[in-house]
Order: sequence, then structure tokens, then C-alpha cells
Amino acid sequence: MAESAQPRAESGQPQPAARTGAGRPKVLTSYDPRTGEVVGDYAVMGSGELTRAVRSARTAEQWWAAMDFDGRKRWLLDWKRVIARGTRELVDLVSTETGKPRMDAAIEVTLAVEHLDWVARQADSVLGRSTRAARWFHRDRSSSVGYRPLGVVGVLGPWHNPVLTPMNSIAAAMAAGNAVVFKPSELTPGVGTWLADTWSRLAPNQPVLQAVTGDSSTAAALCRSRLDKIAYAGSPAGAREITALCAQTATPLVLEQGGRGSMIVQVDARLDTAAAAAVYGAMANAGQQPAGVHCVYVAESVYDPFLELVADQARRLRPGADRRASYGPMVIEGQLTEVRRQVRDAITRGGRTVFGSLESIREPYIEPIVLTEVPEVSLAITGDAVGPVLVVNRVANMDEAIERVNAAERPLPVAVFTRDVRSVPEFAERLRTDLVTVNATPVYGVNGPGRIRDERTLREFARPLTISEQRHREPVLGTFDSSPRRLRLARAVFRMRHRV
Repeated sequence: MAESAQPRAESGQPQPAARTGAGRPKVLTSYDPRTGEVVGDYAVMGSGELTRAVRSARTAEQWWAAMDFDGRKRWLLDWKRVIARGTRELVDLVSTETGKPRMDAAIEVTLAVEHLDWVARQADSVLGRSTRAARWFHRDRSSSVGYRPLGVVGVLGPWHNPVLTPMNSIAAAMAAGNAVVFKPSELTPGVGTWLADTWSRLAPNQPVLQAVTGDSSTAAALCRSRLDKIAYAGSPAGAREITALCAQTATPLVLEQGGRGSMIVQVDARLDTAAAAAVYGAMANAGQQPAGVHCVYVAESVYDPFLELVADQARRLRPGADRRASYGPMVIEGQLTEVRRQVRDAITRGGRTVFGSLESIREPYIEPIVLTEVPEVSLAITGDAVGPVLVVNRVANMDEAIERVNAAERPLPVAVFTRDVRSVPEFAERLRTDLVTVNATPVYGVNGPGRIRDERTLREFARPLTISEQRHREPVLGTFDSSPRRLRLARAVFRMRHRV
């Protein structure tokens, strides 16, 4: 699968791929992308292991679903405390398997713990049973709506945010009463296993959360396991493959496709703040974020000073493996080639470099690259953002900025920088997007099938159950009695209701 592409193969560095020996099962080896050192070996689980995992999940789900919301909340908060106590260990593991700086890893883990806390506390108010007002033709009935678990949910996680992004789905699914089978990226199997192990220590006999490790064949087997829902986060190409697999068994699917968004800088924006946000959104995690900033559209009157500020911010960054580094290496094989291709295409089409150049691309690190005057048809704008590259283009007015943002193939996050925040809602309504951040990058604003701390995330993993009770004899509906009196009554109610 596209999301399952293997890490880069450096000279003298082992290729991180599944391996096997005579008579031995396949083994997946995780490597530190900064050094090539082995992090750990993990099983490549096949259909047999997946079948056993799903079977045990269905048994555990019965225990878990029978519990009320308060009971599940206590368990989830206990799990949150176990994770929080192990934060240092988890941060080290995230940093080791992804190559991202410890600070970035710490932010990710912190946000994941906060999200787990939120869904645990909010599940009852969002999914608990509530009454519904009676309709005109059903005023003799009382009804209520509550939400029930789906059953067993499969979660396919990405490598770039291996805790935060999958936790959005895992926590919500568990809070709704489901069991979860989690398949982490083959680049971060240690992180996924660590999360599942913390639950196992808490409830060793109730595998409500399990991790299954392996490569793309394991992900495919999970999709074919006839689960009640699959949650996938990753590349658009991977999303197409997962969709095709789930279609074979009519398994419901919720997708979060990667791809960084745009920024719009209006004439009244605080330029230093906007420039810092643009560079962070483009360069964090070496530009390998699932959300962030791909291209900035700047009002013409502030374009020159903004561009200078961006170049100054980029000049301060340094990739590397040490603690002082701003970001780490490229991880997926082929990313350096793709970044080189996009930058070369932008320059060939008339774009110019403001900071950095093709020489900035040196395996395994890419130094910051800032481009401007890049045509909208360039691969640097139309292609997937895969490295620490930022495009800054001027626009004559905000109408042109909106037109360029809306030309994207699919809606992506948009950051708007302006001091006139009251004008943003009207402005945002014209954008073809489902997320607008104001005076902030969307790097941590987009995660999972809904949004961080969004009720939709919980409802994605539950089914509504309506209970309707008839309190006394139905005067109009629900009978074969078509006497003139009943028909007159029905017409009278209709006329009163619609004033005809």
C-alpha cells in the first residue's frame, strides 16, 4: 500500500523490510531513520493471527459494551494515567522510530493524552440516551435516541504522528464501547505495540485494545477480517487501496487523507507571527506532517516584507539527529527524489528560490527550501507535500487567494492571518475547505475522522438506537380505520400544522 512504503535505504544502512529465514516466520525490523540502528523486531502477522485477534476482540467487546459510560470512563482514565506516567518512554520511542525531535514527539504525546481524557469524559453526554420532541402526527408518542457500539473497529495508523492520529480513532471507538484492533505503520510498530501493552497491563484478560504488527499484507488482511468499521489515516493513494479492500466485504470506512493545506496572509496581518507560523507549518517534522502549510498566498502590498521574514525564519533552522536540531531526516524511500523533482519543476517553470536550492537536498536530510513566483501548475503546488519546502506566492487581492486555494483537487486546511478576526467567518464561507484556522497553523488542528475534541469523532464509532413508545391510542396513524371522522381529523391536523 502507498502508506506502507519502506523507509529510505542509505549507503551502509539496512533496508527496513520484512525478512524471513528458512522455516522461520517473517519478521519486521524497525530502524532509527537517523542512524540506521535497529529499534526492534516484530512479527509480520498474517490472516491466521488476524483471525485470532478479531475473535478475542469480539469476546472482549461483549464485556466492554455491557459496561455503562461511567464504568468505561473509569477504565479509560486509568489507561490515560498509565500512558501519562510512561510519557518519557513513549516520547523516546516516537523520536527513535520517526526521527522527529523530542520536543515534537512530546507535543504529540501530550495532545494524544488530552484527547483520550476528553473522549472518556464526554462520551456519556454525546452518546447517552436523550429524549426527542414529539412530532405533530405523533404527539401521543414519546421517543429517545441513544448510541450503541458498532462492535470491533480496525484502526490503520500512519507513521508521522504514530500516537496522536491513531489515538483520535482508538480513544473514540473505545469510549463508544467498541473493541479495537490497531495496525500501526510498519515504520513505527514499537509505538503501536507500546500503546496496546499499556492497556494489557491494565486489563490483561480483556483485550479491548490489541496491536497487530506487519506490512501491507497485514493491513490487507485486517481489511478483509469483516470488522464493523475501519479507520484509516494516510496518503490519498493508500486511501484508494484501503477503500477497494473494504469494498470487498462492504466494511464501513472512515478516511483521513494526508496533504498539507494553504495559508492566506491579508494586508493587516502581523507579519512576523504569520511568517513564523508558515515556516513551522511547512518545515515541522521535515515537512512530513499530515497537516500544515504547503503554499502561502500573500497580499501584494505586504509580500516583500513577508518574504524577507520567511527567509530569516528558514535561515535559523537546521536539520539533524542531535537535540538542538530543528527537525529530523526524511524517512520514506523516494521522498528525497520527489522533493528534488518538485523543486526542479518549480524552477524550470519560472519559480525562483528565496532560500535554499537543489543543493539543499542531501540524503538523509533536506535543509529548508523557500520558493516564490511558482506557477500554480507546478508540481510544487499540485503534488503531495513531502518535504521541508514552502511556496510563497503574491496575490493581487483576497478574491484571487480564494480562487487559488479552491483550485485544489480536494478540500485542505486553510490558515488565515488577519487582525480583523470578525471578518473571517464570512471570508471562510467562500473557501472550499472543512477547516479554517485563524492566526495559527493547522498542524495539530486536523486529526482523525472528526476533529480534536469534536463530537463527530465519537459518533463515527457508534450507531443510533431510537426507542419510540406509544402512550395512548393513535388518533390518526397506525390503523386500518378509515372512517370519515378519522379522515376529517387528519385533514384538520394537517391544515392547522401548515396553515392551509
